[in-house]
Amino acid sequence: MELNSIKPAAGAKHAKRRVGRGIGSGLGKTAGRGHKGQKSRAGGYHKVGFEGGQMPLQRRLPKRGFKSHLLKFNAEVTLTALDQLGLAEVDVLALKQAGLVGELAKVVKVIKSGSLTKAVKLSGVGATAGAKAAIEAAGGSLA
Repeated sequence: MELNSIKPAAGAKHAKRRVGRGIGSGLGKTAGRGHKGQKSRAGGYHKVGFEGGQMPLQRRLPKRGFKSHLLKFNAEVTLTALDQLGLAEVDVLALKQAGLVGELAKVVKVIKSGSLTKAVKLSGVGATAGAKAAIEAAGGSLA
């Protein structure tokens, strides 16, 4: 094989469609654009979602809700998960190593879901009012 003998694969290259070149070509006169209207004119087109001046769908529907960009830094742990972890002292680093919270988490909170049987000492981890009561009832504490 030589550089001067290299050719593209069969069917990879094809002739560009030549419009407006007479009746016999099949694309003469209006050149495939139909008759009149904005889409037949040079430079005439509209933006995505344009409905001919009618109020577009994305403006007819109400705006609703949002997703906080801070959510990825917040995490929550259940009482059941704490119980299964089986550590006497729990902090954010221990929870990250156990895989209970994501690596990006900065604020961690314990929620009252399930039950706690072991005494657990929390440091640097928040808790809801119900979870705090359950932790203290099991003999644990929050720092």
